[in-house]
Amino acid sequence: MQAYMAVAAAPAPPASLTLLPRTTTVIRDRERFDAAVPVAPLVLRHGAGVKHKAVVVMGATGTGKSRLAVDLALRFGGEVINSDKMQIHSGLDVVTNKVTEEECAGVPHHLIGVARPDDEFTAADFRREAARAAAGAVERGRLPIIAGGSNSYVEELVEGDGRAFRERYECCFLWVDVDLEVLRGFVARRVDEMCRRGLVREVAAAFDPRRTDYSRGIWRAIGVPELDAYLRSRGDGADEEERARMLAAAVAEIKSNTFRLACRQHRKIERLDRMWRARRVDATEVFRRRGHAADDAWQRLVAAPCIDAVRSFLFEDQERSSIAAGKPPLFAAGKATSGNISVFASMAAAAAI
Repeated sequence: MQAYMAVAAAPAPPASLTLLPRTTTVIRDRERFDAAVPVAPLVLRHGAGVKHKAVVVMGATGTGKSRLAVDLALRFGGEVINSDKMQIHSGLDVVTNKVTEEECAGVPHHLIGVARPDDEFTAADFRREAARAAAGAVERGRLPIIAGGSNSYVEELVEGDGRAFRERYECCFLWVDVDLEVLRGFVARRVDEMCRRGLVREVAAAFDPRRTDYSRGIWRAIGVPELDAYLRSRGDGADEEERARMLAAAVAEIKSNTFRLACRQHRKIERLDRMWRARRVDATEVFRRRGHAADDAWQRLVAAPCIDAVRSFLFEDQERSSIAAGKPPLFAAGKATSGNISVFASMAAAAAI
């Protein structure tokens, strides 16, 4: 999937890092995205300056961060900025579990597939490029929504460079949490589904027997080093039974390593939560259900409370100012951009979505 990338004023990448060409995703569901009430981020005035608003969606791998980010973007006219360090690289779409065009639902997504497979994309690189993407979203009157599992990237964006991002943006932090034992079962099922979607074939197509270093770029992604021995066995004279055993062991290791990653991410989010006081939603019940029951639980337990939290976050400053002045809330119009008129929604429109 190609990434929708916006050009905004920001320092160019260092010579050591060359981003892939910035292209625009073919948006199949343009009508659906444009139908969302386009709520440009309100600004929070402080002294002589202002702050824009941004949303940060956190959660361990597999908890539904990307789904929630799209839900919020459709409701509030947002753009999603990926913060998953493996999805930033091009290639291995199944292994890295990149969002599909269908899952994007027409919402612009940034920083997906913009680095070459072998590139080292550091936390500082992410901070610079994510700030660039957020600035572009704000210029278009859209709400920046940062979502992904690489919490070191998110922490660098929010706290790094002298907290420059926090100086410009007021952040709403959302945490999609799932009981770890329930998540363990889901992770195992998701790996099986990824295998059905072609995970092994995808890694085999990219396999290079000369590669022995899995510590750089996309080759660190869970699912790649675990399959190395199995893929090498093709030229080692192993019989089919032995290769089947090796494949089963590799898949089991992928499941185990993915769950260990989820546990590490959970611990990191707990630490960040002590600094940022995230709005935590418990999605455990969603993962205990299947089909329509799971979708209903998602809307009730995750999407609805997060939409309410973001709505309050966006409009609380206007409401307080209006109440203090004894006036009904008013929202200033933004500028028209490329066929979409970006405006601050009226309170009635905001309540209707």
